[in-house]
Amino acid sequence: MRQLSTIILVIFIFFSYCLPSYSAYKGEITYSIPIEYKNLSESELKDKAEKYFYLALKTPEGELSEDVTNALVAYSVLQHLNTENIEYFVRVGILYDRINKDRQAKGNFSRAIGINPSAAEPYFYFGEFYYKRGQYRQALKYYNRAFENLKSPNHDLYYKLGDVYEKLGDTKKALECLNMAKAQSPNDKLDAKIRLIEAIDESNKTYYRGKF
Repeated sequence: MRQLSTIILVIFIFFSYCLPSYSAYKGEITYSIPIEYKNLSESELKDKAEKYFYLALKTPEGELSEDVTNALVAYSVLQHLNTENIEYFVRVGILYDRINKDRQAKGNFSRAIGINPSAAEPYFYFGEFYYKRGQYRQALKYYNRAFENLKSPNHDLYYKLGDVYEKLGDTKKALECLNMAKAQSPNDKLDAKIRLIEAIDESNKTYYRGKF
């Protein structure tokens, strides 16, 4: 066990201090030392990767911090250890999205979908990718696929669907989704948004009734 910990520590130290600038420039992780994957404990490395991942989320978007680099390295190694775990690909996609490496982000989300097309998570974060870039119709496509694959209620997905439908002018669908979000987690901000859309929806109905 001590030997495993030593191997993991050496990998992290090497990548953390030798490769950050190269990884940022190339937008990918390249190994320049041999790694015996069979000697690594996936569970130990996953714990470290999760720690760095949540620290990386505190880094301002667009910036490459040591935590972002460490998380990318750890999850990239985990991808080699377990090529069927979609969580590793989704999280690498999220990290690349945060540092504006679009091709790498989309590639990892696509790989996760390829591994398990019936999972909701990869579609949701692919939707987030397009939402952040203002490509709302593409975002809606992936949010809807996530909704189709959803195994349990998800407030964030319902809210994002409602928000996108609002942006695209479909107030009926927007209200339907936002009320689903409200049922999961009511709050004053969401209530105010729903009331505003209801007012717009009623105004539109009044306009069309008067017109005909």
